[in-house]
Amino acid sequence: MKFPFAKLASQLALSAAVLSLSGLALAADTIKIGVSGPFTGGSSSMGVSMRDGVKLAVEEINKAGGVIGRQLQIVERDDEAKNERGVQIAQELINKEKVAATVGFINTGVALASQRFYQEAKIPVMNNVATGSLITHQFDDQPENYIFRNAAHDSIQAPMIVEEAVTRRGYKKVAILSDSTNYGQLGRSDLEKALEQKGVKAVAVEKFNIKDVDMTAQLLKAKEAGAEAILTYAIGPELAQIANGMTKLGWKVPMVGSWTLSMANFIDNAGPGGEGARMPQTFVQEPTTPKRQSFIINYLKTFNPKNARIDSPVSAAQGYDSIYLLAAAIKQANSTDGPKIKAALEDLKTPVEGVVTTYTKPFTAKDHEAITANIPVFGEVKGGKVVYAYPADQKKASEVRMKDANAKGALVIKK
Repeated sequence: MKFPFAKLASQLALSAAVLSLSGLALAADTIKIGVSGPFTGGSSSMGVSMRDGVKLAVEEINKAGGVIGRQLQIVERDDEAKNERGVQIAQELINKEKVAATVGFINTGVALASQRFYQEAKIPVMNNVATGSLITHQFDDQPENYIFRNAAHDSIQAPMIVEEAVTRRGYKKVAILSDSTNYGQLGRSDLEKALEQKGVKAVAVEKFNIKDVDMTAQLLKAKEAGAEAILTYAIGPELAQIANGMTKLGWKVPMVGSWTLSMANFIDNAGPGGEGARMPQTFVQEPTTPKRQSFIINYLKTFNPKNARIDSPVSAAQGYDSIYLLAAAIKQANSTDGPKIKAALEDLKTPVEGVVTTYTKPFTAKDHEAITANIPVFGEVKGGKVVYAYPADQKKASEVRMKDANAKGALVIKK
């Protein structure tokens, strides 16, 4: 009896084809979302917290049935806070992974270097941590803009920092210490503009590099100039070196800076020297609303961070919200086509309840910033964590704060 090899080969080929088609169907059945940030290195407390917030939102959405009948699938990449690595990742996520959208970017420089590839590919980007004022205006000269953000940009934060130091606390002699990155230098420029509005000029303006461990020279210049407060634009490790440097010099003046003073690697590395530092925050890890309470409980239960403290609460909350904003746009568009998602984001019909705020029509065709100046509050490092600096801020945080296009601090970019 002859074995029907031809028939068997035909059946095997058919089976292989079916399996291949099944695999394609399975792949097509998910909606890929890129997640790009630094998950190692000095910026990692922000990157990991953002990624974990994203994961929490994706898990919740998928358990509820996904979006337009499909599950969300995140494709995460560590950009190491390096511009060139961010560029490589952008090209990989676009060309190989075929993502429908991307969330992330912690570092302003990485965002500015990378997001031009998404712009060219007409794939929406939801910046959820990087705050450089230029980020959403990088392509103002083009007819369409695919870059969105749900973080408090520096043109909101810088005036808040100056208002706190100069007006609220009465310091007329302030020094600016910032790192040499795009983030630090763009932020320094925003601080100088905000000081100018108050008729104040910094008595010292000093910069330093990432991984610098000795700020003595910069601090001595600030001290000799009579600085009553230090205004900062940098990230956690170097901010801690500023606090530790003041301790070594036996000179202690208040630190008031951008939101990154809330990073765990500032608080932990600075120790007692970091106590009292103040910074704008879109989210403080306190259960001031039912949504925030639920988020905090689920985050701590899922990721079990040290000391029951989210390393970067702002990053986690904004990462979480960014996924819900994208999901709402995909649902409204009933599509994963980039231009359709962009159009939906610019005209969201249904409010999105987030951790930071309730997003009611957060974007328009001309305004891709979800956060306005009425939303952030002031946090303060106290007892090894960030708390509300003022009772009024805690009360404000318990209220539903929606976008106010007329809020002071609205961004105006002149080119």
